[in-house]
Amino acid sequence: MGIAGADNRMTRARIRLLILGVFACIFASPVMCSAAEKGAGAAPGLPDSIERIGSEPVQIIVLLTILSFIPAILMTMTCFTRLIVVFHFLRQALGTQEAPSNQILIGLALFLTMFIMAPVGEKINKDALQPVLAKEITYTEAIQRAAVPLRAFMLKHTRERDLALFVKLSGSPRPKTADDVSTFTLVPAYIISELKTGFQIGFVLYIPFLVIDMAVSSVLLSMGMMQLPPVLVSAPLKILLFVMVDGWYLIIWSLVKDLI
Repeated sequence: MGIAGADNRMTRARIRLLILGVFACIFASPVMCSAAEKGAGAAPGLPDSIERIGSEPVQIIVLLTILSFIPAILMTMTCFTRLIVVFHFLRQALGTQEAPSNQILIGLALFLTMFIMAPVGEKINKDALQPVLAKEITYTEAIQRAAVPLRAFMLKHTRERDLALFVKLSGSPRPKTADDVSTFTLVPAYIISELKTGFQIGFVLYIPFLVIDMAVSSVLLSMGMMQLPPVLVSAPLKILLFVMVDGWYLIIWSLVKDLI
């Protein structure tokens, strides 16, 4: 009975922990932290409802519902978006069709995302997860603490123009500080900033390979070999150039350096 009880308690703790992490990514805001610190009580809204989830079956239902949002969180609130866009443009520029495959590119982008976001995860673990597991703080306060490093990362890589666009579209007053920016305003602004950056990097990657395609096409046309597809000649040359300059090293180094 003692072992079974310990297992049940461990299961409940893991469920609460995952619920905490997902809600921290989506709903938390430092504005709620400020209200709590000023003694205004728990901030209203969905995060406060976590405190009222008592039954384990209810927690499991909530958990299964929240799990469907994890892919969206991964793709929109981390550097995964920029990485996968750049890798897609790189493969198109090389003209290698399905090499590397989608699974390889997604796996590489996923583990690079984990590497880049590790400092943010460590800070969330130190400031929010460990205290709440030790029952030093409530779930609501843990959510508020966990949102701070994640928001700081997104704010660092969000353009002011994109952020101002969504502030204007939301109809909210102009924020005086970064803490006044709503999370629901910050996330879409961060996404379009990452998309723009990814497209810019992809355009730069295309240029040298486009020059090779144009040169090969001109040579084949001057030789009268119009029946020979230029891609059959340019593809090996582009792969050779990419390997000679150690392209994967340069691209990964540039992406990671800019994001860390």
